[in-house]
Amino acid sequence: MATYSMAEVVTLTGINAHTLRKWESRYDFLVPNRTETNIRYYSDLQLRKLLNISILNRNGYRISKINKMSDEEVFEQVSKILIDSNQSDEINALILSMIQLDELAFDNTINRIIKNNGLLNTVIDVIYPFLNQIGVLWTTHKAMPAQEHFISNLIRQKIFSAIENLPLAPKEAPKLILFLLEDEDHEIGLLLANYIARELGWRVYYLGTKVPLENIEKVIEITKPQLLVSLFILIRPEWVKTNLNLLMSKTDVPIALSGNKDNFAEITISKQINYLKDPKEMIEFLEKRYKNSNSKTNN
Repeated sequence: MATYSMAEVVTLTGINAHTLRKWESRYDFLVPNRTETNIRYYSDLQLRKLLNISILNRNGYRISKINKMSDEEVFEQVSKILIDSNQSDEINALILSMIQLDELAFDNTINRIIKNNGLLNTVIDVIYPFLNQIGVLWTTHKAMPAQEHFISNLIRQKIFSAIENLPLAPKEAPKLILFLLEDEDHEIGLLLANYIARELGWRVYYLGTKVPLENIEKVIEITKPQLLVSLFILIRPEWVKTNLNLLMSKTDVPIALSGNKDNFAEITISKQINYLKDPKEMIEFLEKRYKNSNSKTNN
């Protein structure tokens, strides 16, 4: 069973540390565990309860009332709220489904959001912030690898399914190559870029993860793309800089990059290199490039 520090609970639930301490002193529902040196830590069960309580509290329930509710009553009220929920509540619901390895809860939540907002808005407004929020678990190794793999694979399945439903671009459409270099295997961002590009009309060559640099050079020769797109998630700026320099030595095709911003502190933004910090910037960039490519083709 995983345990969580107060800082991690604050990040995941959105409840600040002062409020947690106040609830602990006044109410019965929150009794954190303590180490031998008297430092608070929380169990999976306590985290799940706090996630549900934060949903109720955001939706007008007084803590004094919640304190008197049974776990079954809390669950029932949260279930009703999530039928018409806001972004913070939706993210909490996804975190709960990850912690409990509950595919049905994940599916119900995601399908409801997609139905109301569409896949692209769901990914930008809910899934992307959700992945950032649970990053505290992944970077501090507080989530079991099984939890990370579980939720990542469910998200990948949704994006794959949506991509399958998009029409193929015509041969004359502008082309881009999507790839992750060797040792990079965080594919969700790349899949999202694939969906965005295809929906905007690009002809996409999706190479996937862990692609050797020499293979990319050969694909460029064959496809003659207007753009290369890649992500660098693992924080290793020197490795990123070295590989980008190697890539630029082999091609003058423009390159769009995304991922952890710490990787790009020493990368010079130029006509060839473009840094996109989030999916919204990706959409704006690809839309502009698509229009420019079509204008050149028509002229």
